[in-house]
Amino acid sequence: MVILANQGGAELRTLSPKKIDVDLGDSRDFQAVFAAADWQDDLTYQNRIFIPGTEYGGIIGGIETDTEEETVTVSGYTWRGVLQNKVISPAAGQSYKVVSGELNAVVGALLLEQGISGLFVASNENTEVSVTNYQFDRYCTLLAGVEKMLKSKGYRLEVVYVQQEQGASGYVRLSAVPAVDYSETIEYSQDSELHFTFTQTRNGVNHLVCLGKGELAEREVIHLYVQGDGSISTTTPYYTGLAEIAQTYENTSTEDLQEDGTQKLQELMSRQTFKMSVDSLDFEVEIGDIIGGRDYITGMAMKKPIVNKIYTEENGTVKIAYKVEGDEQ
Repeated sequence: MVILANQGGAELRTLSPKKIDVDLGDSRDFQAVFAAADWQDDLTYQNRIFIPGTEYGGIIGGIETDTEEETVTVSGYTWRGVLQNKVISPAAGQSYKVVSGELNAVVGALLLEQGISGLFVASNENTEVSVTNYQFDRYCTLLAGVEKMLKSKGYRLEVVYVQQEQGASGYVRLSAVPAVDYSETIEYSQDSELHFTFTQTRNGVNHLVCLGKGELAEREVIHLYVQGDGSISTTTPYYTGLAEIAQTYENTSTEDLQEDGTQKLQELMSRQTFKMSVDSLDFEVEIGDIIGGRDYITGMAMKKPIVNKIYTEENGTVKIAYKVEGDEQ
């Protein structure tokens, strides 16, 4: 059931779109298509569309009329899309935003700081999990910062639109909840009829020479070496002789050559990749949960987090599609 509310959260009426499409993790937007004959002027900018008790919904930001198809389409950012359009900034005179506290309490403080605690409300549940002097990436988005902080503790962000009773305004509840690793109990393979691709690379770069600011002998140079366990050292080569595969990386604008070089080396080093076509699963999972797969032909196995969930409803038929990390299709 799709419901329309005004920008203050008061419910207006139930909607009957011909089609609604909600992308939670990629474009983080929604589109709802209505027959032109069903159009009413309360479907307007800043009003909310939502499915109660779910994450599916958002704020109307665009309206398109198609006279040939006799339809009107409203679109806008989902709740995650709103969070994606807020930036975590360090305090004046500080290089990074640093926080400490229980996970939900930290999320609540960030919402208050961003001025969006009217629509978004952090769960008051005590997870009994805290961060201490957690450092956000410089000028990261609110969504990326919160998701990365929670992931560091094995948690994910749960987003639910809460429908109130007796005409009270609804709101979006944000909760830190444990990420579920379904790969421990459910493993997809050829038998599941899901399509996936495994790629294993063993000739990746294992020595990256990072070149930063400066000229000639004054130039900043950092050597990064991949170790046998996949970690990265700045002092000790693990692969030498024919086993060494070296490249250079040049970045004269970075403020942290080692950090950026490490990120680059992680892209180039030997690794396994796993892309799974999970357009449909036989149970529902959430962004941040983990699924796994095994290839019986080569014996390779890997697990990946869900990074996108797409809800589509058309003519009464609901479809939920998923994307795992690294799947660009």
